[in-house]
Amino acid sequence: MAVNVRVLFFGATASVVGSRNLEISLPESSPLIAGLNKVRDDYPGLNNHKLLYSLNQTYATGSEILRDGDELAICTAVSGG
Repeated sequence: MAVNVRVLFFGATASVVGSRNLEISLPESSPLIAGLNKVRDDYPGLNNHKLLYSLNQTYATGSEILRDGDELAICTAVSGG
């Protein structure tokens, strides 16, 4: 069985992907890092950025298990001075 995850992109990541959101499908019990790796494989330009990500509006470590209907948000790290 598969889980469908909505992926949101912010900042430079949206420019790389060419969209602010998309949906991915992964095997049940996949960790968040598998979803992130799938998106990086599909959009290799993301590998040029330091990425931050959250799951359902909470910063994530990557080990969280994805569930059907989850929302994965990806953005670039921002620095200022």
